[in-house]
Amino acid sequence: MSQRVTSRSSRTSLLRTRAAVLAAGLGASAVLGAGVAVAVDTAAVSGLATAVEATAAPGVAAAVQEQATAQAEAAEAAKAAQAAKAAQAVKAAKAATTVKKAVAVKAAAQAASWVDPVKNYRLSAGFAQSGAMWQSTHSGQDFAVPTGTSVVAAHGGTVVKAGPNGAGDGPAYGNAVVIKHGNGTYSQYAHLSRIDVKVGQVVATGQHIARSGNTGNSSGPHLHFEIRTTANYGSAVDPVAFLRARGVTV
Repeated sequence: MSQRVTSRSSRTSLLRTRAAVLAAGLGASAVLGAGVAVAVDTAAVSGLATAVEATAAPGVAAAVQEQATAQAEAAEAAKAAQAAKAAQAVKAAKAATTVKKAVAVKAAAQAASWVDPVKNYRLSAGFAQSGAMWQSTHSGQDFAVPTGTSVVAAHGGTVVKAGPNGAGDGPAYGNAVVIKHGNGTYSQYAHLSRIDVKVGQVVATGQHIARSGNTGNSSGPHLHFEIRTTANYGSAVDPVAFLRARGVTV
């Protein structure tokens, strides 16, 4: 009689142990399945499996261990994927910001830039210089270059004058072009042998607009260059000082 009671008690204990182990496994599954980002302590689970190994069926303990390990690996994989996605988003945002800054800097530089109207020149008659060649004083700066030298826009703008007779400023200028820039500034190019732009045309900084020459009141081939506050004669300022103030080496 005593032996039967002991056997029945052992079986009951084993069943209770198995139930507890299965409940623990199902609890872990419920927690992780609900999306809670919790790293499973595999060492603790391993210890639990070892503790019940003596009383529980070996298959049950192994199943719990395997399930816990799989859940831990899945949680770690999800965590790694989320971190990688966040890092990629940060990288993309930084790249977009860098591109925007580069575009803004380039646009600002182009808007602010001024250049020499010709290359490989020699400065000859200067601004406000007096002499028999001019009615009062020289209204611009002469750049001595051979006839046919490419003349470019010193700054981006819109052509407002182009043609012979100084484009309306008088025959002394010969063939001439006037470009309107921002902030009430105009540039004039005179004594040209050829004009390659039209009134209303928008030109960029450094764009070819004409060929230098010796037309009008000129003692030799050169480009007469002015900076004005209006499109017309009589509003000129020192063009060399103007260009140098904007970083151009003249």
